[in-house]
Amino acid sequence: MDNLRGAVLMTVAMFLFALEDMFIKLMAGAMPTWQIVLSLGLGGSAIYAMLILLRGQSLFTRGYLSFPVFMRCLGELIGTTGFVTALAYTPISSASAILQATPLAVTLAAAIFMREPVGWRRWSAIFIGFLGVLLVVRPGMEGFNALSLFAVIGVIGLALRDISTRGVHGQVSTYQLSFLAFLTLIPTSLILGFVTQDMPVVPDKMLWALIVGSIVFAALSYYAIVAAMRIGEVSFVTPFRYSRMLFALFVGFFVFGERPDALMLLGAAIIVASGIYTVLRERKLRIRA
Repeated sequence: MDNLRGAVLMTVAMFLFALEDMFIKLMAGAMPTWQIVLSLGLGGSAIYAMLILLRGQSLFTRGYLSFPVFMRCLGELIGTTGFVTALAYTPISSASAILQATPLAVTLAAAIFMREPVGWRRWSAIFIGFLGVLLVVRPGMEGFNALSLFAVIGVIGLALRDISTRGVHGQVSTYQLSFLAFLTLIPTSLILGFVTQDMPVVPDKMLWALIVGSIVFAALSYYAIVAAMRIGEVSFVTPFRYSRMLFALFVGFFVFGERPDALMLLGAAIIVASGIYTVLRERKLRIRA
């Protein structure tokens, strides 16, 4: 029953993430990327600050002063900035397809940097999954959009975030980590704004609605995914992360009029299949152990 509840929560989290992506993309035409990231940072950190205080925890703790926490924040800012930029300038369906390679990148990083054993089956799945990414990105081919590389940067950042989380001391709660991650986006966005020299926009009522919507869905999706991972077995719940791809295709088709071609859909299917296989293989090996 716990696994079923976890799977439902994970699917809900992916639906909420897709809605957050939709709001971000709707904002992209009217606001510079750095201002979108700033809005997410301000709103997300404020929400999690309230949650932390309501739980009687401290906003700032000595546990933040560690290398894994630093690397996690670095991964968060790289991943969020890269993916938000990809959403702003590329189709939501292709950006989301590339994002699905994050679990494969985490497995790859764990094998290289943490010396975790990875057999030939999972190495093959990782290789095939990244071939799927190439089908979506299409470097050197007709239809190649260099801006889609921002989604690849997002995958690298989010993989760094996830792999660094494993080394964070237990005294730092999930809420504190989430608060710090959103807080890190604030100075990052200001630096990005200084570099790009894009002028800020004074939001009208519609933009304010989009900003509030993106922040609310970001906070809810974070909460849902944390709850899913705590309630169900990680190996059982994780494959349901790939439902985000279906929601992204739905949003892209009905909201933004996107019509993904066969090559993009093939690449997305390969990425998702490789990721699910890797997760299920890890679960099987864990059960054997």
